[in-house]
Amino acid sequence: MPRKKFFVTLFILVVVITISITPPAAAQLPFIQDLAIFSRILRQVQEKSLNSACIRLDGRCLFKLAATDSEVLSTRINEIQERFGKVTSDYLSDENNKGKVTIQKNGNLQDIYLILDEQKERLFTVTNPDARANDVSVSIRAQQLKFSIEEGLKVARQERSSPYFKQQIIIGICTLTFMFLSNFPLTWGIKNFRTSTRRLAPSDTSKTLPIADQLARRQKWNLTEIKYRLLQLAQVLMWGGGILFVLDLLPKTRIIPFLLIAALRIPFRISLVALLTYILIRLTYFLIAKLSAVAIASQSEDLRVNQRGKLRIETTTRILRSTVTIILAGIGILLAFWINGVNIAPILAGAGIFGLGLSLASQNLIKDAINGFIIIWDDRYAVGDIVDIGGVSGLVENINLRITQLRDAEGRLITVPNSTVEIVANHSSQWSRADLTIPVAYQTDIDRAITIIHQVAEAMTEDTNWQERIWEFPNILGVENFSDRGILIRVWIKTEPLKQWEVAREFRRRVKIAFDQAGIPIPVPQQQILLDKKKLVGNQEQN
Repeated sequence: MPRKKFFVTLFILVVVITISITPPAAAQLPFIQDLAIFSRILRQVQEKSLNSACIRLDGRCLFKLAATDSEVLSTRINEIQERFGKVTSDYLSDENNKGKVTIQKNGNLQDIYLILDEQKERLFTVTNPDARANDVSVSIRAQQLKFSIEEGLKVARQERSSPYFKQQIIIGICTLTFMFLSNFPLTWGIKNFRTSTRRLAPSDTSKTLPIADQLARRQKWNLTEIKYRLLQLAQVLMWGGGILFVLDLLPKTRIIPFLLIAALRIPFRISLVALLTYILIRLTYFLIAKLSAVAIASQSEDLRVNQRGKLRIETTTRILRSTVTIILAGIGILLAFWINGVNIAPILAGAGIFGLGLSLASQNLIKDAINGFIIIWDDRYAVGDIVDIGGVSGLVENINLRITQLRDAEGRLITVPNSTVEIVANHSSQWSRADLTIPVAYQTDIDRAITIIHQVAEAMTEDTNWQERIWEFPNILGVENFSDRGILIRVWIKTEPLKQWEVAREFRRRVKIAFDQAGIPIPVPQQQILLDKKKLVGNQEQN
């Protein structure tokens, strides 16, 4: 849930910033923003490239006019569109009205007129940029535009006939029926994938599974999430595209799709980039999990050998996922700005300067990242290890390039900057050892006590419940020391990582039971006080 909230917040932020920094001309030109992405690339190469936009009739692009300046083009298109719409409306409102398109020379330019009932209406002037945009002369371009207007008026009049209207209504009904029927399998698939996604999502229960099973589950989860989002996208595109198609069938409603696209183009582009970025991140997660599973499968089946490698792979996987998310999200943000006409060169330059200033001001962060990389590369510890770092110790719950987080015995989460990690004591690297010191009284037969301890070790290693956790037969070192607690017998037991405390507790329990049965006491701390009788008598006489 926090990750979804992060992406939603990021999407809203990009939309607001993009709208706020989009050039004002774009907001003033609902009729001319038909500039494709490739034209934006050309404008970056050519200093004085031409911008073009449509003059529309019944929402359909009839022809394009051009200009070198977008603001000039905006004013020109709005004026011509208003005049053209008024003249053509008068022409189409009367079926008996026979219009005629003519061309009249205006110096080096050409004027196009529409004659209605012997009344001459000027539409616009064909300019040099109009001709240059099509690589023809002004006179040829005028003839082309004249033909386009004549054909457009003819089609517009045909579309207002009764047979055409009936035909389009039938097509619209068929389209809506197809959309309605197609929606059932899409909705069924979306529902199933949503259920599968929730079932496969990481949970407290899945964290108890072996690492190989977790990676397999993560692969299925990411693939299911990708399919789920693609089906959602298909459903949205089907309904959105279908409704726009139906509205585009009739002249009276054809302008609505164009206005909707013009009004929602920025959120739509950003939504599309956000969705593609999210799918790409999920696909990368799948590949990371796939490669991690292959790496784990290639290791030895001996638990003693591959346990450490699994922990290291799991730690590396977490860091790769975090790094990929940050990189792809950054690329997605820049791409969202770029496709909406925002020049990202200043953004990149500013980000470089900001990064340089941040690196100078935050040298500790750089040290954290470098030391974090070295920790992972040297395999000092991984997620799941129990370590001592400086004056703190605990279970490693999270590690990235900046920090290491430990959970101590009291449940406290301790965060350690990686730059401060110098000396590390790892209690679970490769294997662990239970180090026991067993006290017996000084009056005890020491050989008999050691024999009983040996018998306890044999019984415990033969127990099926403890065989997997005890990797070698316990090493009874013998008498370690003489202390106030009695004679200390030391025992080493090599165990599975992180199982040394369980083994030690069980071994002490069995030794205590065996000693009680053999009548060997486990002494309490003792002190012997020796008194000088002469000094004691002298002190009594003085008193």
